Amino acid sequence: MKQSIVTLDMEGVLTPEIWIAVAERTGIPELRRTTRDEPDYDKLMHYRLEILDRHGITLSKIQEVIGTLAPLPGAIDFLNALRGTVQFVILSDTFEQFAQPLVRQMGWPAIFCHRLIIANDRITGYQLRMPDQKKQAVAAFQSLRYNVIAAGDSFNDTTMLAQAEHGILFHAPDNIVKQFPQFPAVNDYGALIDLIRVRL
Repeated sequence: MKQSIVTLDMEGVLTPEIWIAVAERTGIPELRRTTRDEPDYDKLMHYRLEILDRHGITLSKIQEVIGTLAPLPGAIDFLNALRGTVQFVILSDTFEQFAQPLVRQMGWPAIFCHRLIIANDRITGYQLRMPDQKKQAVAAFQSLRYNVIAAGDSFNDTTMLAQAEHGILFHAPDNIVKQFPQFPAVNDYGALIDLIRVRL
């Protein structure tokens, strides 16, 4: 019997959407666009960077907003329950410079994410850890003979869910639930941990 590992998206699953919080704090509604709306991550990030540049939004300003955020209600209890059951890793399309305050609040779980390119406190670009890193990470765990159970909420999670032995949609919007009916969809942590436990 294989050992299991759980891979979790971060934003929308464990924490608020960082870009939406920045949009609300800065009053720039265009920054509300996320991977739930735009499946092409590169296109989405170039769109965001152009808006940040146009409005003079610095990394420090974004980190100030992130510092006010907390994990979603119930997320820390869910992770603590999961820790007592199975190993897990967070696979996220966020950035090291964004994730740290939230990861600290979640007890420093392992997180694989990307890196921003910074010059004089301005975000000038970004460096993907690797293309389609969520799917590639799942495949790597499978090569280590793990049974992978993956949970996410957005278009950019669906290749990870499809690669895993078991994919679960969590807090996903209706359009994604309808487009990917092969994945069970739940909206509360109790139901999610139940689905994970029966797949271990």
